[in-house]
Amino acid sequence: MAVSTPEAALAVPSRTRRPVRGARGVQEFGITVVVVAAALLWVGPSLYRQDLVFLAAMYGLVALGMYVPFVLAGSMSMAYSAYAAIGAYAVALVAKHTGWSMWWGWLAGAVVAALVALLLGLVTQRLSGFYLAAVTLLFSLAFKYWVVDARSITGGAGGITRIPPVSVFGWEPPGLVLVAAAVVFVCVVAVLVDRLRKSVWGITLQVSRESEDAVRVAGVKPAHLRMVALAIGAAIAAFGGSLFVGSVQAVTPETLTLNLVFLAIFMPIIGGRGTAWGAPLGAVVVVAVTLNMPGYRGSGELLLALAVLLIIIVAPGGLIGYAQWCGTRIRSLWSARRTPSSAKGADR
Repeated sequence: MAVSTPEAALAVPSRTRRPVRGARGVQEFGITVVVVAAALLWVGPSLYRQDLVFLAAMYGLVALGMYVPFVLAGSMSMAYSAYAAIGAYAVALVAKHTGWSMWWGWLAGAVVAALVALLLGLVTQRLSGFYLAAVTLLFSLAFKYWVVDARSITGGAGGITRIPPVSVFGWEPPGLVLVAAAVVFVCVVAVLVDRLRKSVWGITLQVSRESEDAVRVAGVKPAHLRMVALAIGAAIAAFGGSLFVGSVQAVTPETLTLNLVFLAIFMPIIGGRGTAWGAPLGAVVVVAVTLNMPGYRGSGELLLALAVLLIIIVAPGGLIGYAQWCGTRIRSLWSARRTPSSAKGADR
């Protein structure tokens, strides 16, 4: 009889996990390739469609930023338009008023947004639900007014224009290359956030959302988890603002408004909250419905509201959850259809 040892118990999971992780990586790579190819084929030479892709990428990053504290931690912060604006203005200021590369603006914007999120989280750590949403909403409004008033820094109501184009070691990529890079970047962030969701830290964060006492018993402080989640989400949202400004080469106080936050809340609901991929998928749906629906551009928000209501009623798990349910249903019907024939063969 084989003797079970701790070493053997640890060795078995390691051998079983590697193929799973490898298959997951291949699946994620395949999704990224398909998404990039579909985006490039759809865009073609159209500059308007290129702008739509950049807008969807920015929406997707802001939605992924909100996904970490909102879906995983249950923290209803409404300050993500301010975080995206921090990333946007950081890139604009670095590219326009310094001799540095704009990529330093990406880094600076993410760091500053994370620090602001930590400070705001410390101030509001005793708040939750409606009160947290109200205070962070007021912060976003105050930040917008500050941007308008700080003319010497932000350019005031006129913003910052004529930002130098994106360059990589002196090379200015064409539009299609930038489109592909933006889509790849969103997919990479989605993969990382989904890995974070499945990690020990992510699982602990989700448990703290349901039962803080269970997490405290394990020696973890839920407040610290939420602070880290807020910082990560703010940094991702800042990347969204940086990406969008790098594509349009201008930023004003009206570029990133509270409307962005309200849209970003519904994006994981549309795509599916069970996976981080639901956020960028919801962003694509939002852009398609509000800006690219032929004949309905004036009433895109109404169509979006009806679409969200329909998804909540018919598919609470979002589009991805509904697709998974359909796949499971089809497989069960197919297996049930094949079972009688196999049973007959066994009787013979």
